[in-house]
Amino acid sequence: MWAAGVAALLWGLSCGASALWRYSSNSPNYHIFSSRSTIKLEYEGTLFSEWSVPGTCSMKNKRSPKTELRCPPGIQIIKPIVTGPDLEEERYLSVDSSHTCFLWYYKVINFVHNLTQVIVIWIYDPENADPSELLWNANEPSLNSIILTKQLATLGQTPIIYTILRRKVYFPHTRMKNGTWHISVPMTAGDMLKEIRGNQVAFQDCFIADFLFLLTVPLLTIPEIPGSLPISSPRGSQLMADWYDCVLSFVVVVADMETFQTNDSFRTWTRVRVPPNILTDDERHSVSDMNLSQDGIFFLINGILYVKSFHEFTRLGRNVDLPDGGIIGITSRKWCWVRYLMKAKRGRSSMAIWTENEVYLGYTGLKFVKIITTENLKKLLNISPATTLTIHNVEYTAHPLELALLLNYCVTCTVSKKVYLVIYNEDSKEWAHQDFALDVAIDSFLIPRFLYSAMPEFILWDKHRIYYYYHNLTITGVLQTPTESGNLSRLSDNSIIHDVFTDYFGNIVVKMENNIMFYFKINIRDAVKLHLWTNSTIKSVTSMNAWGQVYLIYVFENGTIHPQEYPLKLEAESIAFQRKEKCPYIAFHNNIFTVFYFLDKGQNLSVWAQIVYPENVGLYIIVESYGPKILEQKEQVHYEIASGYCTKTMTVTFSQNVNYEAVDDYFKLQHQNTGLLLVQIRPSEYARTCPRSQNVFQVAVGCDGNKFIAVKGFNKKECLQHDFIYIIEKSFLRNRPSKNLRVRYNWKEYGCPLRLDFREKFHPLLQLYDDNGFVEDVGVNFIVWEIHGRDDYTFNNTMKKSGCLNEAQTWKSMTTLNKHLPLEDAWGPEFL
Repeated sequence: MWAAGVAALLWGLSCGASALWRYSSNSPNYHIFSSRSTIKLEYEGTLFSEWSVPGTCSMKNKRSPKTELRCPPGIQIIKPIVTGPDLEEERYLSVDSSHTCFLWYYKVINFVHNLTQVIVIWIYDPENADPSELLWNANEPSLNSIILTKQLATLGQTPIIYTILRRKVYFPHTRMKNGTWHISVPMTAGDMLKEIRGNQVAFQDCFIADFLFLLTVPLLTIPEIPGSLPISSPRGSQLMADWYDCVLSFVVVVADMETFQTNDSFRTWTRVRVPPNILTDDERHSVSDMNLSQDGIFFLINGILYVKSFHEFTRLGRNVDLPDGGIIGITSRKWCWVRYLMKAKRGRSSMAIWTENEVYLGYTGLKFVKIITTENLKKLLNISPATTLTIHNVEYTAHPLELALLLNYCVTCTVSKKVYLVIYNEDSKEWAHQDFALDVAIDSFLIPRFLYSAMPEFILWDKHRIYYYYHNLTITGVLQTPTESGNLSRLSDNSIIHDVFTDYFGNIVVKMENNIMFYFKINIRDAVKLHLWTNSTIKSVTSMNAWGQVYLIYVFENGTIHPQEYPLKLEAESIAFQRKEKCPYIAFHNNIFTVFYFLDKGQNLSVWAQIVYPENVGLYIIVESYGPKILEQKEQVHYEIASGYCTKTMTVTFSQNVNYEAVDDYFKLQHQNTGLLLVQIRPSEYARTCPRSQNVFQVAVGCDGNKFIAVKGFNKKECLQHDFIYIIEKSFLRNRPSKNLRVRYNWKEYGCPLRLDFREKFHPLLQLYDDNGFVEDVGVNFIVWEIHGRDDYTFNNTMKKSGCLNEAQTWKSMTTLNKHLPLEDAWGPEFL
């Protein structure tokens, strides 16, 4: 989709650089790469002679450096033939035989006044689409797309919007409009991952692929004010990028001439500039770090933190409880957890700031709190006060409530130092020293990146090597390569590591400063060199787009920025085929449909996972959890073997067995047995060629804040609200006041009054709801009281008639016992 738009720029700006070749398709993110797809080839360089392709493929012009071809299903070996002694690398392109040919196209119309979004949907064929549809900027379907959409609609096709996180379904409006469907969805920041799904309807043996995309409340970029000046990193430095952890399409990139921002993965973009007379020219071009936050864009310049918001550019220091200088780093979360359970009253931090000796956490609204100093860390680690302990680096872990600190430790501090690791939990306020110590040179600087896993797993890198720490830091080492003992610089023309890209599927890409890339996966201990994709003269950085796919962001010397989709899956498959690598299992399935589960009292959670593998391989499924020990875990395994393949199915049940009856302190016991666990389910072995190797999800044990109870029959819509006032006779009131009580009925809180026949007994039925609607009837005892103090009630049964052996608590006895408390607090579970 973007590849064609960037190709000309890459071609024109790569003169004199080494040769390379690329391919692209009309399908966004290479979603469809099949025998029906047009494969576009382009060669950069001056020595091109012709293309070498299999005889079964058809090509437009084999002697043109830019051409098109189509190939039958299978692995197709393609390479350019060049003049001279050098050979260009060949790719093994995997061409699919899928019957999926069509895609959903969508555009969004925001209605801020009622907080809804209308998604306009139609069907298009990437091989016969309008250029605006291929560039993803069409406002209406092309003629071909209108005909295709209407034809499939006639055959019974209808799209729905399915939300992945909360599993809600939204249907189209009753009638199509101009060959499009319209679906209204509420604006939300907590259910942003959506998928367009359709019926299994085919046209000319072609189906439509489901389309996953990210849609949240509209986020606006900071406007560029006339007369403002560029802000950038020092001349010659590499690109820096940051994005919202849960809105991948909102990105800021700092280059050595400008800062750029986008809210749609750089399909459109603007510059971020600052007012004059606040920074000197040298300061404006000295950005050493940057972070994107709800409060704006944070810039670190010469040890001082600044924030650029919609309305101003501000220096931060003692005015917000931060140091006025000496800040060496800032960071934000890398992994998105829309929901989580946090018992502490203070919310979760959005960024961390640190000096050599202090760590601060930042919260929404420019609020900052110091959480630790190295003097306190020495006491926690039982380190002598005479030694030197400084903060090396800080990074958020994959856990939604944890933060990790790398610490420098040395005595003489002349030749080498030790690097230690501690993890801080924002909920419990506890520090945990990890079983980690690394000896490095005194001038070494390590960058950590925690991987998407339940257990603490991360990689570290310096200029030349990657260090891995897997399986709760029990498997460690230096990432190996076929030669040079893991020194990536020696395999990339002495370039150094620029950035490391990680995603939710376990993929890890190491990008060197000269754009050579290496690839491995989580829990894999060696890396392979990927085919050359981008010229060494162009500055680039790796990111994820709104569909969770990899793309490269290029910044050119003329002050422009452009994205290009990168086919990581196809490139990795090409290398794997050359190396004859295979995944040890055939399939790995599970029924984990969400990343967040809530367990309330008396509930349990059962999930299953299944692995299929060749006979005599001996694989199994591993379940690991990280967090407080508040759940019991039971596993059951079912095993089958047939036709040379083994199938193992594991069912895991999480439950809690805590008796809350007749305890001394109900709320203390409840607090002790609530919390957040991270669970991961994975195969015992995997390889680079395997699909997603593990599933990670949360189990929150406690009370779901989104649940509520309501009395059956009440509603807030089916009545005419008016000014309703009633009088309670003073003789009926608990405290016997001197005047009658005049009460104004609160329609907003209580809804429509329930109409009843006064001759019939009324027994309220309580029902439980969550944000998805009705859950169940509440089948437990409860008490009801009149909030204004009315006490002229009678009862149908006595305790004796009800079978009570002893006198139970009563409203009268409890209110008498707790006269100092409000009525709503006089009787509750803590008094049982």
